Amino acid sequence: MGNAQEKPPGGGGRGGRGAARPDRAAAGSGTRSRHAGRVEKPQSHRAAEKGVGNGTENSPAADRSYLDVPAGALPPHLARLKNEGNHLFKHGQFADALEKYSQAIEGCSEAGTDSPEDLCILYSNRAACYLKDGNSADCIQDCTKALELQPFSLKPLLRRAMAYESLERYRKAYVDYKTVLQMDGGVPAAHDSVHRITRMLIEQDGPGWREKLPDIPVVPLAVQQQHREKPASVEAAQARAARAAQEEARRKEARFTLLKREGNELVKRGRFQEALQQYAECLSLKPDECAIYTNRSICLLKLSRFEEARRDCDSALQLEPSNKKAFYRRALAYKGLEDYLSASGDLQEVLLLDPNVGEAEEELEVVTGLLRRSLMENATHTPRM
Repeated sequence: MGNAQEKPPGGGGRGGRGAARPDRAAAGSGTRSRHAGRVEKPQSHRAAEKGVGNGTENSPAADRSYLDVPAGALPPHLARLKNEGNHLFKHGQFADALEKYSQAIEGCSEAGTDSPEDLCILYSNRAACYLKDGNSADCIQDCTKALELQPFSLKPLLRRAMAYESLERYRKAYVDYKTVLQMDGGVPAAHDSVHRITRMLIEQDGPGWREKLPDIPVVPLAVQQQHREKPASVEAAQARAARAAQEEARRKEARFTLLKREGNELVKRGRFQEALQQYAECLSLKPDECAIYTNRSICLLKLSRFEEARRDCDSALQLEPSNKKAFYRRALAYKGLEDYLSASGDLQEVLLLDPNVGEAEEELEVVTGLLRRSLMENATHTPRM
């Protein structure tokens, strides 16, 4: 199609949002009379038909050069209608865009224009307007016409699938989504919808749900190859990158949770060296996770690796400056390093944060005694001048 883009109906609901419902009078061929059944529009809509719909459309300086961009094999006056429809769609004026596409479709019939590709795009674009308006039945009709003109055209298939889904015609929606994925396996909307609809069909039809599906067309290899070789749009590339990033984040989170759980279990069983390995891998996945540093410091303390334990507590306190566990375990590391003054300071910090930590109070008494003994020993061994 042109540049009109679709969004899936929210939550399988009844179509899109934000568009006024257009007049639905149409000829049997799917084209529209230019005046039949037209309803009067508010002044803002009439103004939008004259320009860009962004508050400056009536300005003589408004840029309307986009109207003269060539559009396939369409003659200039029909290309202008299509381009104006695309512009209105882009600015959320779906009812007005629908009218422009209808005029272009009717104009093709009047002019005897025989360009299946261009007509397919016009029907597909108008279907996008119907989808935004919540008119799923007419969306399906236009998509089907587009696919008669250009079989295995991706956007009409995707829009028809969305419309079927909004009408809870899940089997037909499933078939269209699966056909889309044969052509382009990287369409996030199709992936997500197939998973969602599969669950619904299992609930609806039970274990034999696949037997009740219509036949899924086999997309010719030439069509598949054509889509694989087609350069991805900026939007499609961004969507795929975002999806890949989400998948990677989910994978890392699941791995991190598993490693942390395994590390904690190993600590409970006294297998501190093995727990260190789990925590180290946790930090390779999430280096700013404070709890891993405090957990790993326990293992290091148990293994008498006091300097490393102190560094882990330092890292934890950089992330969370009021972390009681980090202060307490750093005090134990200082005690192991025989730096009793620093240990005393950290234990006092714990008690300032929470006076009810009995362990810190008991440890402070021990450390205070060790500090006094150390000071006395130093005084005894200091030579008199």
